[in-house]
Amino acid sequence: MALDEVKVTRAIVESYLESFLDITDVDVALVGAGPANLVAAKRLAEAEVKTVLFEKRLSVGGGLWGGGMMFPRIVVQQEACRILDEYGIWYREHGEGYFIADAIETVAKLTAGAIDAGAKIINLVAAEDVMIREGDRVVGLVINWTAAEMAGLHVDPLSIRARFVIDGTGHEAAVCRVVQRKIPGAIIGAEGVKGEKPMWAEMGERTVVEMTQEVYPGLIVAGMAAATVCGGPRMGPIFGGMLLSGEKAARLVIENLGI
Repeated sequence: MALDEVKVTRAIVESYLESFLDITDVDVALVGAGPANLVAAKRLAEAEVKTVLFEKRLSVGGGLWGGGMMFPRIVVQQEACRILDEYGIWYREHGEGYFIADAIETVAKLTAGAIDAGAKIINLVAAEDVMIREGDRVVGLVINWTAAEMAGLHVDPLSIRARFVIDGTGHEAAVCRVVQRKIPGAIIGAEGVKGEKPMWAEMGERTVVEMTQEVYPGLIVAGMAAATVCGGPRMGPIFGGMLLSGEKAARLVIENLGI
């Protein structure tokens, strides 16, 4: 059968719009497709929580792709190896308590795991604002094309409704900063967005999971965003804490939804 270019176009646009309309009202919207939110999305979808994950870049995976200084390897501590096992990710021990994994394989399998579980992942879309309703609760996101943002175009956004939002935007903690900036008197976490501290891998890995929490009604932080909000140290190319943080973020949502 001969290909018809117009039919190709219609197939892409109609399929995408159908999928997009389905995610305009969800249980959970995650922002930032780094390791924490990829794990969280899988856990949520497995619990039959309607889940969408927005990534502003073309590719998902956050800081995983670059490994350590563009060597495509990451370190995962033993506590998180069970998550690598779950996804079938190759790793090996490199000295006591240090496990090496392939960064590219890790991104690919975390992403596939989230999609296979039923989570929707939308790339090239940025969250530029939140929706707030009675009681100053976050009830959704305001989204726009990343390309419009990069070009500095004045293009009005669209909105989606969500019962919970998870900020997994890494060092930026972008959603939390929007709430803090735009809502008079809003305090994110205990003391507002404190900013991350210098690198201390051991401390950072231990505290990032503790810092994963609901920091404003309807808004949860995960991964490096949690460290940025709560003043935790960065930890470099060590990702076990990111994976465990995503797992905890999903658990907090599930508990709040009573599932």
